[in-house]
Amino acid sequence: MTMRTGYLVRMGLACAAALVWLAPYGWMVATSFKPLAEVLERPAAFVPKSPTAAAYREVFDAIPVGHYMLVTLVMAIAIALLQIALALPAGYALAKLHFAGRRLAFGLVLACLLVPAQVTFVPVFLLFAKVALVNTMAALVLPFAVSALGTFMVRQALVSVPDEIIEAARLDGASEATIIYRILGPLLAPTLVSLFLVSFVFHYNDYFWPLVMTTNDDVRTLPLGVALLREQGTGMRWHIVMAGNVILSLPVMILFALAQRQLVRGVGGRA
Repeated sequence: MTMRTGYLVRMGLACAAALVWLAPYGWMVATSFKPLAEVLERPAAFVPKSPTAAAYREVFDAIPVGHYMLVTLVMAIAIALLQIALALPAGYALAKLHFAGRRLAFGLVLACLLVPAQVTFVPVFLLFAKVALVNTMAALVLPFAVSALGTFMVRQALVSVPDEIIEAARLDGASEATIIYRILGPLLAPTLVSLFLVSFVFHYNDYFWPLVMTTNDDVRTLPLGVALLREQGTGMRWHIVMAGNVILSLPVMILFALAQRQLVRGVGGRA
């Protein structure tokens, strides 16, 4: 097999895998443009016979999409930025500082990766209820401000950064905060972008925690709003549900398109 043939085979396999991943999304978009009668008649069809945007109009009439979207974006971005801001010094301490109990601290970080949020939601909810923070943005953001995964990612990326860079900065009079945020931060850009994307996508799509912490529209997120579309009216209006999910997925698709290069570098381990 020549080099060109091998390249074509790899590209063909990659395109086939991409089509497999994109097919469900394509079907969702196609369903959102079908009238209900066609959804019931031809549910698996990829091309609508009579395309219409009526489902999207019904979504905007049924729920305050703009408000839900704004709340969701603010929540997800705030969590991601806080996780980066706190993961940088934590990862720096575990990778570059020498102190008693460093191995134990790193082990505790790894152990935290095994604890899902659902395990701790009762005491956290009671705490926020006691201080009257339920139905606030703080209740959605603060429980996730510290990320064990983010600390682990930053620590692993900093292990490969030469100590000479840090020592040179100290000799120039740089403070620890300057070293962490102004020198090491830019060096870890691919890792931080990857952390931002992982955090943003997870919390942007999170259904459980906003459901627990909100009871009205003030800080209700878009995933909860899309779920409400299933409960309105009689029967399952799949075209409207799919339209809501298409709207929900758009910011994530745009973000991945903008950060694709940094994400690939971060996944490849090049800090």
